[in-house]
Amino acid sequence: MHAVTETDIKAYPLRSRGKVRDIYDLSPDSLLLVTTDRISAYDVIMPDPIPLKGVILNQITLFWMDMFKDMVPNHLIASDVADFPAPLAPHAADLAGRSVVAKKAKPLPIECIVRGFITGSGLKDYQATGSVCGHALPAGLVESQILPVPIFTPSTKADLGAHDENITLDTAKEMLGSALFAKVEATSLAMYAKARDYARERGIIIADTKFEFGLIDGELILIDEVLTPDSSRFWPAEGYAAGKSQPSYDKQYLRDWLVSIGFNKQPPAPNLPQDVIAKTQEKYLAAYELLTGKKLA
Repeated sequence: MHAVTETDIKAYPLRSRGKVRDIYDLSPDSLLLVTTDRISAYDVIMPDPIPLKGVILNQITLFWMDMFKDMVPNHLIASDVADFPAPLAPHAADLAGRSVVAKKAKPLPIECIVRGFITGSGLKDYQATGSVCGHALPAGLVESQILPVPIFTPSTKADLGAHDENITLDTAKEMLGSALFAKVEATSLAMYAKARDYARERGIIIADTKFEFGLIDGELILIDEVLTPDSSRFWPAEGYAAGKSQPSYDKQYLRDWLVSIGFNKQPPAPNLPQDVIAKTQEKYLAAYELLTGKKLA
């Protein structure tokens, strides 16, 4: 399967091109979401793709959406290119496995992050204030330590190339309203708990993850990607020990390589050596295979 870095579908207007996804307007009520093989680090898009990455992300999302379908509705209309609108048929080779037709929803203005372990920006906030997004945490927590209970820690949604910022629960409640906030928080925590337990049985620790929701006629809908290596931290359970950073099934390998060469975290990004591309792909494939129990066809 060839790498897909960018799509060019003239039959429909391009709505947006993000760090990973190309989104097209299909109708007043539907979108085409294409998950490409682009990869970013430190909010900078790399010049070289990771072959199959988009397929892996899309298939993992479909896997989790199916698992959660009785907990929250999702935006899916079709995931098989054979069921896509006829004008997309000439693009079937580029779209197969990596795209979905989805309902248009009004996205909520926050990222819905759940943390089960203290790491990343949560660790930085904790070290500075003893709390994360308004959650007061016990003293003495160390990097990668499991939290007493998972916590809901919302953030802003930043524009392309900018960084999301953690916000307090009160701020998120003001943005959404109390009733919708309560539903989003409860749904996010319930999905995380179910996924955490499932993944743990398969040798993966889900340290944290980010969900996105939208509204359709006032109904809460799960949208975008779900529990992928791009939206989550997946750690191998074997060898886990608190007090240090953990190896992971995601693009941390790429980030570490960029740091090792002195990348200043600003565009333009350097070209990626073949061994870095191969090792990064290997991490994504391992996550897919462990979680789904399948080999990528």
